[in-house]
Amino acid sequence: MKIVNLSKFVRSIILLLGICILFCLFINNTSFSYGDIQYKYIYVSNGDTLWKIAKEEKDNNKYYSNKDIRDIVDNIKYLNKLENSNLKMHQELKIPII
Repeated sequence: MKIVNLSKFVRSIILLLGICILFCLFINNTSFSYGDIQYKYIYVSNGDTLWKIAKEEKDNNKYYSNKDIRDIVDNIKYLNKLENSNLKMHQELKIPII
């Protein structure tokens, strides 16, 4: 492949890079979620388990509606950086809400 007009070639490359950068900035600022996520904080009571908390959130929290309970448990563990499902009394848990 031989470049006939170096000036046009360089302008074309710069234009393509500019378009790519603008596209990336647009995608980065665009949210594909259905709303802003806010958080509430709950405190673990005696007898609470992640499964029980997830079930209650599934029933009462629009953020978790139509989600599998196992996914809710995993999401709560992820958000709160829990290594396992063991909870302590008075432990604070971050729960997403809409």
